[in-house]
Amino acid sequence: MIAAVSRPLGALLLAVGTLAALLVGAQPAAAHASLTGTSPGDGEVVATAPAEVVLTFSEPVSVGEDSLRVLDPDGARVDTGEVTRGAGGAEQTLGLADDLGDGTHTVAWQAISNDGHPISGAFTFSVGAPSETSVDVAGSSPDGGAVGLLHDALRYAAYAGFLLLVGPAVFALVCWPGAAGRRAVRRTTVVGWLTLAVATAALLLVRVPYTTTGRLGDAFDLDGIADVVDSRAGTALLTRLVLLSAAALPVALLHGRYARAVAAGDARLARDLRFGVGVGGGALAVGLAATWATAEHAATGLQTEVAIPVAMVHLLATACWLGGLVTLLVLLRGAEGPPPAAAVRRYSTVALAGVATLAATGLYQSWRQVGSFSALTGTDYGRLLIVKVVVVAVLLGVAWGSRRWTGALRDDDDGAVRRERDRERVAETVPEEDPERARQLARQRVAVERTRRRREEGPERAGLRRTVLVETGVAVVLLAVTTALTGTPPARGEGGASTAASDSGGAAERPAPLEVAYDTGGAEGVATLELAPGTVGENTLEIALADAEGRPAEAEELRVSLTLPEESVGPLRVETEPVAEGRWRATGVQLPRPGEWELDLTLRTSEVDQTTETTTLTVP
Repeated sequence: MIAAVSRPLGALLLAVGTLAALLVGAQPAAAHASLTGTSPGDGEVVATAPAEVVLTFSEPVSVGEDSLRVLDPDGARVDTGEVTRGAGGAEQTLGLADDLGDGTHTVAWQAISNDGHPISGAFTFSVGAPSETSVDVAGSSPDGGAVGLLHDALRYAAYAGFLLLVGPAVFALVCWPGAAGRRAVRRTTVVGWLTLAVATAALLLVRVPYTTTGRLGDAFDLDGIADVVDSRAGTALLTRLVLLSAAALPVALLHGRYARAVAAGDARLARDLRFGVGVGGGALAVGLAATWATAEHAATGLQTEVAIPVAMVHLLATACWLGGLVTLLVLLRGAEGPPPAAAVRRYSTVALAGVATLAATGLYQSWRQVGSFSALTGTDYGRLLIVKVVVVAVLLGVAWGSRRWTGALRDDDDGAVRRERDRERVAETVPEEDPERARQLARQRVAVERTRRRREEGPERAGLRRTVLVETGVAVVLLAVTTALTGTPPARGEGGASTAASDSGGAAERPAPLEVAYDTGGAEGVATLELAPGTVGENTLEIALADAEGRPAEAEELRVSLTLPEESVGPLRVETEPVAEGRWRATGVQLPRPGEWELDLTLRTSEVDQTTETTTLTVP
């Protein structure tokens, strides 16, 4: 709830406008980790057996044991299993057996990007000549299916736990010291701590199948757990567990000695404890936020030295805002009475500061991860970001509805203290010799107190309680969208920048079809290539094969790769599918930059007849 915001929707429109200006002038950042080159090349036929296979990625990656394999035409492994890292981890070299035979060999690989996302794939090369048989290693990605759903659910729980751990502490230390002694707030903090701890420990185990086999039963594989701990994401999760262990002390002090000092009116002790818990707990909260920032999107790509602290501030601001919102809700609906009006107003100020911080850090993260309007609307990450902005707009709209209720609240600190003393006096009359009767009386007192409080609280607090409940529900949805967003590969480089229109205001001219003559040794003809719309961003490539007499020609295999030599981009492999006799199509061809692209067209018309032809494709 942001009662202090007079024009929240206007502020949101200003933020969206600023984001638009940033995207207009932005250049796409480096693409999500992908395989950019291999030696031998995909589909290449070499005369003699190589001593090693080299895989080059767009950014440093980590690979585990058996993550790189080379299989001969019969499916037997022919690699040494020894992997050497180069170029800071962006280059992985796998040794091959000395007795590597002729035929088509398959290289299957799995790796983990710096942001924790698993990637995988396969390619082939042939020694001497392509063989009649080769190994098919196609299969589902390990991060899909039930394992992927469980991993996402645990990530959601971890985020929720962090919010419930930090939010109540900030509320008690900044907004209302009396909240530290409330049972509902104490339970919220403990639930947050336990949820974050359990989710983090489970994530350590689930990351084994999530990044390797995709089988949930492998979660307890000790060798796999060791590999996970050695990875960036695993180290972050382990560090998070250590920090959570240390966080138990300030949590105990906050709801123990600090709460008692506040209740007893010992201002000096309460002030000292508040300072100690604030400094120690604040440092631990920053450390916990760093375990996300250093292992997710902020850890790779542009300006990581800026992106990591910005991501930490973004998460901490979210915890202060939404975690404090949950704290306010449990106080308003609890049996111990609502918080004083002054506490609600102080939280409103904290929420306003949190939203302003989220707007600033969110704008930077959006610019960094999206980069262009085409990526904003043409990628999963961009579309999820739009959904998140819409949900935030709804949340701010509901918060605007809370403004009049907060402004109408009356200070009732004396009434709250009086009701607390009445409950203490009633509690002293509970007969100790009959525990069951004592529990019944306690339940009756809670029900009577809740009914009386609802009857006496007035329309202001009732309205505030309803709007805060709605805000919390929207916040739950917002957290789900945020979790999905952090688990989606960034849009940077996927969407590319929009192509500018011509001086006359029309669209860019569509490139003319290219004709490439080919001769595989057993067949010859012409391949006609047409790229639509032929601009930076997403394209469709149509390929038509015709023999020497102009009739549609068939090919057993057709591969395409694109390279931009002047900017060292690529090769980008393009997956094509046959759609009709002599016709092939590739959809979703992403061209991130304009320039003179080299297009390599590889045709195989039989087991031994193959050729690679190169042409130049101009992208304006």
